[in-house]
Amino acid sequence: MTNDSENNFRDRIVTMNEEGRRNWVYANQPKGKYYNARTIVAVILLVFLFAAPHIQVAGEPLLLFNILQRKFVLFGVVFWPQDFHLFVIGLITIIISIVTFTVVYGRVWCGWACPQTIFMEMVFRRIEYWIEGTGDQQRIRAKGEDTFDRIWRSLLKHFIFIIISWAITHTMLAYIVGADTVHQYIIGSPADNMSIFIAIMVFTGAFYFVFAYFREQVCSLVCPYGRLQGALLDNNTLMVTYDFKRGEGRAPMRKGEDRAAAGKGDCVNCNKCVNVCPTGIDIRNGIQLECINCTACMDACDSTMRRYQLPEGLIRITSQNNINSGSGFKWTPRIVAYTALTTALIGVLIVLFTLRSSYETTILRVQGSLYQKLDENTYSNIYNYKIVNKTENEGNLSIKLVSPEGVVELAGNSMLVKKQEKIQGVFLIKLNESELSGSSTEIVLGVYNGDDLIETIHTTFVGP
Repeated sequence: MTNDSENNFRDRIVTMNEEGRRNWVYANQPKGKYYNARTIVAVILLVFLFAAPHIQVAGEPLLLFNILQRKFVLFGVVFWPQDFHLFVIGLITIIISIVTFTVVYGRVWCGWACPQTIFMEMVFRRIEYWIEGTGDQQRIRAKGEDTFDRIWRSLLKHFIFIIISWAITHTMLAYIVGADTVHQYIIGSPADNMSIFIAIMVFTGAFYFVFAYFREQVCSLVCPYGRLQGALLDNNTLMVTYDFKRGEGRAPMRKGEDRAAAGKGDCVNCNKCVNVCPTGIDIRNGIQLECINCTACMDACDSTMRRYQLPEGLIRITSQNNINSGSGFKWTPRIVAYTALTTALIGVLIVLFTLRSSYETTILRVQGSLYQKLDENTYSNIYNYKIVNKTENEGNLSIKLVSPEGVVELAGNSMLVKKQEKIQGVFLIKLNESELSGSSTEIVLGVYNGDDLIETIHTTFVGP
């Protein structure tokens, strides 16, 4: 919202000028309680990101997504391709949860937890503030001559950017192949793993390009979630919002004036909210594509309100309906539906994780095989078995008939399966003719680890 004299309607993103060229954003560093809270969240997430591949639980990394070997580890628990349905449901749950949060709280993910925002605002921009000064000082240096002071600062900044990009790349690789393998790559010769070396250089360059040059354009132009938000937000969504009823009309503060009597709002037109915005927008123009709910403008505005002894919250987290009518937050049918769906998916995921077996057993009668008559009253069928040990312990397994009575003969001496390994083989089942119920008899097999029944398998036995 703006004054009538200032009304304008954008036909392009803020970071693009009329000629289609880039408008570089020189954002000043915010200061305030929200920025401090974001800093704490960012530190926690960054420590977890860089530490997780190096933390081991029962001999396994805390997190591993080894696509090449189709091995996934979540908090020390190993998942194999047989558990892929859990990943699908988990991924759907995460997507629906983000959508639900967007419907209710706007782009809180973007501003507070997205890796792009955390690295950009809490790492790379802070390095710029440390080396090149505030956003205003950076703008002055960028427009100035190539002095020694400007050159050495720029070189130092970009050198550190490359080092951090290199560290991010190796951390991402550690999530795929494991931290120990990455360490071997680092201390080894590039010639020994040339394809890995090239991949590391390419991704290091990509991360450097994103954080050194592309920056907020990722959120505005590339990120599908950012483009999708327009279909998810409505007038009941809680977002960083400018209270235009209280703030308009804008005018500088004059000493001792009665702003209400003069027809002026609480906005003193200091433009601090614009100067700290990492995407370069003016939040006073209403909800916009580029806003990521980072709350930087809230800290800036609150500092101005305190300075002029005006109530804080001119820019605050609220809904458009709250601004228009003064009503509180309402649970709309859409919010209820998304919340119910998310809750249901989380419940299903918890149940599936709880019921997940320690061993995955597959037993199938050999395809195309018929029964064999061993003597007057005994018949046999041949079966294939495959067992995956998902635990961290070695298992000494056996297969026994639960019903009907019969004999299981293993083709081999043992079914010893080591931790996180898979075994397969063949066995015979012998049944007396009196136990058969026709040409196809249902049988129940028990898979035992020692004396403990770990799984029950239903299959059929073919007879005469």
